[in-house]
Amino acid sequence: MSGKGTPATVAATRAQVGFRLHPYAASGDGGASYGYEAADALGVRHDRVFKTLVAEVDGHLTVGVVPVDASLDLKALAAAVGGKKAAMADPRAAERATGYVRGGISPLGQRKRLPTVIDASVGGHTSVFVSAGRRGLQIELSPADLLHLTGATTADLRG
Repeated sequence: MSGKGTPATVAATRAQVGFRLHPYAASGDGGASYGYEAADALGVRHDRVFKTLVAEVDGHLTVGVVPVDASLDLKALAAAVGGKKAAMADPRAAERATGYVRGGISPLGQRKRLPTVIDASVGGHTSVFVSAGRRGLQIELSPADLLHLTGATTADLRG
């Protein structure tokens, strides 16, 4: 990757964690599931590619990270952060808070560090894929490094 990279790749580089970048041709149409598209383009099982979703829990933006083949259980996300009520965040609010565009939101290097919960299934893999901060680019890293870089906790978030 040329230039300085994305905030996600800069954060991983600064933390000196091992990672691999995986570019792919993204459709960019906005109608497709970006996570499925990434997994299929890279030939990776859907349960190893994690999507980053921003929700509002009791009025506070919170990040839930789940495999692309699962939906986010909003009640479980709220419970994981000690909240009562959760709903998906307005996409514009998510983009402003993270500094990324929909379909390219990474759990790494966000503009504002938001409380983050990653689905517990992450621990069942030697490496996982998340958005590297733009559509068409995934970053592969160990679950331990993902948890460290995001300051996340884990919980069963699959709905």
